[in-house]
Amino acid sequence: MKVRKAVIPAAGLGTRMLPATKTVPKEMLPLVDKPVLQYIVEEAVAAGIEDILIVTNRAKSAMDDYFDYYPELERRLEEGGKEKELEEVRRAADLANVFYVRQKETKGLGHAIWRAKRFVGDEPFAVLLGDDIMRAKTPVIGQLIAAAEKYDASAVGVQQVATEAISKYSSVKISPLEERVFAVSDMNEKPTVEEMFSNYAILGRYVLKSGIFDILEHQAPGYGGEIQLTDGLKTLCGLDKMVAVDFEGRRYDTGNLKGFLEATLDFALDHPETGEWLKQFILDKAGSL
Repeated sequence: MKVRKAVIPAAGLGTRMLPATKTVPKEMLPLVDKPVLQYIVEEAVAAGIEDILIVTNRAKSAMDDYFDYYPELERRLEEGGKEKELEEVRRAADLANVFYVRQKETKGLGHAIWRAKRFVGDEPFAVLLGDDIMRAKTPVIGQLIAAAEKYDASAVGVQQVATEAISKYSSVKISPLEERVFAVSDMNEKPTVEEMFSNYAILGRYVLKSGIFDILEHQAPGYGGEIQLTDGLKTLCGLDKMVAVDFEGRRYDTGNLKGFLEATLDFALDHPETGEWLKQFILDKAGSL
């Protein structure tokens, strides 16, 4: 089992970040000096992924353009001696083999994943949600790939969340296999406290076998009237092996304003061009409150 392909679902309407996302895809909002989507592509590439499919919609052509060459801009940068900027612009276009498919109807995450069927074929593949940024020494999707390949299984990335927060996520029923890796036997989408299987919630990273496509093709709408990926995974883990990886790293939900601001501050504090300035700015600001 070798994972070479990744799918990034990025067709959502971005309703949690309106009005900014009315015309700008939430995945293209700048996180310091790069769009959110680039961090996710970089994570996949760092884990050895060769081909990436981004699932978009009719309002998100900016994502198609971003990972392409821009000869006029590049020529202007070269003529102006802006070598650093030129290098960064070209690097984004050269990160990976990036492909696109549209989700023509907004029918849920499960439907968006199903749209990747022709791209994936019969191979296992990684899924990285388009608004979840991960910071880790070892790429989070790489941690999942290692476990999936070791156990010849699908894998979901999990971390423990507070009991009162579990209703925002998918809860998994697990049993231990090794440190930070568990066997999955069941799961449910946005459960109540009474319905939850555990405090381990699925958080934005998956490695799936291609059998998920036949399941999703016939999956009935679930929570919110949409085709839920969790419902398909619930069926999949009853048919084949699935593991949960309690991944090491920090997750940021950049699809909401607070998560986006948290990520912006943390990334800016670590950036060589903004870190020291921002630290002093925060100290000065705090002193004036």
